[in-house]
Amino acid sequence: MWNNLADRLTRAWDSKVNTRHDMQREKSEDDEGSNEINATKVSQFLRQNPDFLEQYIMNEVDLEQLERWMIRRTQRSKKLMQPGTNKNSRKTSLSRWKFCVHADKRQMLLELTNSLQKRPTKAHVLWELANCISSATNATGFHLYLVDGDPEVLSLYTEHTDNSPPTIQRIKAGFSIPKYVARTREPVRVSKGDIDSRFPEGIARSKEVEHILCQAVVQPDNKVIAIIELHRDRNGFPFHEEDEEISCSYLVWGGIALHYAHLFLSMNKQKKLNEFLLAVVKSIFQDMVSMDTLVMKVMNFAQRLVDADRASLFLVDSKTKELYATIFDVGIEDSRRQTQPKQESGAKKDTEIRFPIGTGIAGQVAMSGEIMNITDAYSDPRFNRSVDQQTGYKTETILCMPIFIRGVVIGVVEMINKRSGYFTKEDEEAFETFAIYCGLALHHAKLYDKIKRSEQKYKVALEVLSYHGTSTEEEAKQLLQEGLPETIPDIDTVRFNSFQISDMEKVKYTTYMFIDLFGLSKFDVKTLLRFSLTIKKNYRRVPYHNWTHGFSVANTMYTIIRKTKDVFRPVEKLALFIGSLCHDLDHRGKNNKFMLDTASPLAAIYSTSTMEHHHFNQTVTILQQDGHNIFAKLNSHEYKQVLGLVKHCILATDLALFFPNRAKLTTLIEEEKFSWSVLEHRLLIQTIAMTASDLSASAKPWDIQIRTVKVIFEEFYQQGDAERAAGRTPIPMMDRSQTDQQAISQVGFLKDICIPCYTLLNRLMPETGELLDMCQANLNRWQQIANDNEKLASEKENK
Repeated sequence: MWNNLADRLTRAWDSKVNTRHDMQREKSEDDEGSNEINATKVSQFLRQNPDFLEQYIMNEVDLEQLERWMIRRTQRSKKLMQPGTNKNSRKTSLSRWKFCVHADKRQMLLELTNSLQKRPTKAHVLWELANCISSATNATGFHLYLVDGDPEVLSLYTEHTDNSPPTIQRIKAGFSIPKYVARTREPVRVSKGDIDSRFPEGIARSKEVEHILCQAVVQPDNKVIAIIELHRDRNGFPFHEEDEEISCSYLVWGGIALHYAHLFLSMNKQKKLNEFLLAVVKSIFQDMVSMDTLVMKVMNFAQRLVDADRASLFLVDSKTKELYATIFDVGIEDSRRQTQPKQESGAKKDTEIRFPIGTGIAGQVAMSGEIMNITDAYSDPRFNRSVDQQTGYKTETILCMPIFIRGVVIGVVEMINKRSGYFTKEDEEAFETFAIYCGLALHHAKLYDKIKRSEQKYKVALEVLSYHGTSTEEEAKQLLQEGLPETIPDIDTVRFNSFQISDMEKVKYTTYMFIDLFGLSKFDVKTLLRFSLTIKKNYRRVPYHNWTHGFSVANTMYTIIRKTKDVFRPVEKLALFIGSLCHDLDHRGKNNKFMLDTASPLAAIYSTSTMEHHHFNQTVTILQQDGHNIFAKLNSHEYKQVLGLVKHCILATDLALFFPNRAKLTTLIEEEKFSWSVLEHRLLIQTIAMTASDLSASAKPWDIQIRTVKVIFEEFYQQGDAERAAGRTPIPMMDRSQTDQQAISQVGFLKDICIPCYTLLNRLMPETGELLDMCQANLNRWQQIANDNEKLASEKENK
């Protein structure tokens, strides 16, 4: 019985179980069919009833979830978007900006806006944005990389809390994760130890960094401007998709802040640019004082415009094919400027720097006419390090731009070392506009300088015309009727005394010497007389540099030419004689230094060899007057040649040029390289001959020497009186109260200048030995007087 009962129970249980399984299987199949029907019906219902869908989302879905859905949809669309398509990307980005309304992010935007007002730079806004994202995702730190055009070139940006400026470090190698994100715009989430084929070298940064979330900051135009790399240390959790979504939502609001930051910066820079243009126009029409003043103004603005540490303007010297800067390193501190090396004497200004076009970055820009933006000067082979060596300053970054006038480069503006980071495209654009108006300002400044120069010439011309006169044809006729002497005793010796003849006789003697040397085949005697008369009138009545001195120098040159016979060529003889006769025309009895110190109009016209240039210009002016051109019968080649040589001879009388000329000629003689057939060598001996003639009073007999020295010192004392009246202390030689210095001054003058000059002349032209002998005799007499004066002074002290 028990066995039968067990069998029935077993069969009943099995039947029940099987029945239940069949029912569950059928129910499951029914449910699946029901789900398919319901999903289809729901989709159909939602498409047919969009108002219901909108109401449901607005009332039932929270904003945070809705924002995440939008971010996921955007990321999915970006992955599906074909490469090179920007239209959909721009539309999606703009819709994201309009959509995000989370309250926390609105507060973040307000904070970023306040920060923007304090420091309105794109990099600072990005730094604040990275701070917000780091806090929202519980990251332990972050890196901010700036992208300037090329995604392969990143710059690590770091702000400081000690009020020091931020630092920007160019990343040249490694750091593949941020570079990958910059190229692809795809976010990357990795942890140390992950195997990822994209990053074979791993994610190693430092011992503290364990997890990384790296994302790109993309502008509405689909341009990557920065990479934010979030870090978590070993105590933190790996970054998840939710962290990425949070970061993306903040980037949307950061984009809004960046957009306004860009607008603010653009308007601010445009405002500064407009202010500059107004300042330039004012400088052109109101504040035009000098070229240097204008250069300083525009350089100061350019420096502020691109936030450069220093600024330089190099102008093009078209004659020498050089760039030069008279105002260099605008922005350098005064204390450091004092330590800058000075240029050698002879430069127009102590701060002038010159180098050939094509040398260095500025030289290349002047030659090519193209902008150069150099991020590492010393790694660029075109960079000229010599300027840094002169100034002691280290150049790192350079923004260099040409300045054009009528399509020709007239200068180069160079900005050195941007204070924060590197010069950008925006700097280039602003700088390019600046360069246009800078060129306009410089052009007008040059015109202004020319006008001022012309005014100074006009003043000099009026002064000369008011003082001097021109000889008349009747005066020349009268002298011609009186006749010229047939012979003149001792006229060709150093013993000839110019003090013994009248000024009018000097005119006749000058004509006599000229005809004796050159004849009348190419010259007119009446023109010669009239020319000599006007030369006489154009020498001022000063104690020494007067008509007597001019005649005496010409007489000495006549003696040298006569005694050396055919050493000089005919055109050289003509230039030497006329140059000697005219070498001190319109001399005012004051030296070049006095002219510069007193800001004479002449010094404004001629910055070097001031009086000598004026003497030559006076010579040309007289030659151009009607009835005075003694060279009228020369052909054009001879005329041009003789005028060039006359200028060379007159300028040689500047004693400042004697010393280098003597050194060059002495070297040629000692090395036995001097040759009369070499033009340069002949020009050098002409300069020595001119100096020898100019100083010939030192080689005259003692009675003439004493009389000449007396008038020389009277002229010196008059200059000393003028200097004392102007509040300056004259040197002892020009101090009227120190007449006891005359002898010792003459000893130094004869020993250091005259004797070396006549010795050098005697070595090449032995016929001039009499000049050396007479000068040596005078030196001995002056030395004896100086010794006697010293002995007398010593006796007075002992008493």
